[in-house]
Amino acid sequence: MPNIAKPLNANHIKIWQTVQAIPLGKVASYGQIADLAGLPGRARLVGKALGAVLNDGWRGREVPWYRVINSQGKISFAPGSDHFERQRGLLQDEQVIIIGARIHLKTFQWQPTLAELLFTLDT
Repeated sequence: MPNIAKPLNANHIKIWQTVQAIPLGKVASYGQIADLAGLPGRARLVGKALGAVLNDGWRGREVPWYRVINSQGKISFAPGSDHFERQRGLLQDEQVIIIGARIHLKTFQWQPTLAELLFTLDT
């Protein structure tokens, strides 16, 4: 049987497009992305969709997966793991301050403007 590429999941595409809207130097939570993508309560789906691009060369560069953190303002990967260090490094490259595994949400959380909600996010 020939190897047929799996079609892209429409919800994953919505999530990736929403994550692409997070500005440089800002972060958003999994739940926030789910809400903004029109998928309320689907934070785990956001994690799954981002996991699909984490090690994908093309999509991994197009989708800034590393700007998504958990609702407590922490990197979700185990501290010291390769993924943790990669995410921390990419965020620090964007001037996001990380203490331990925590990002100060009052300073760095993305709060989309009305214009972003109306014209950038496609929900």
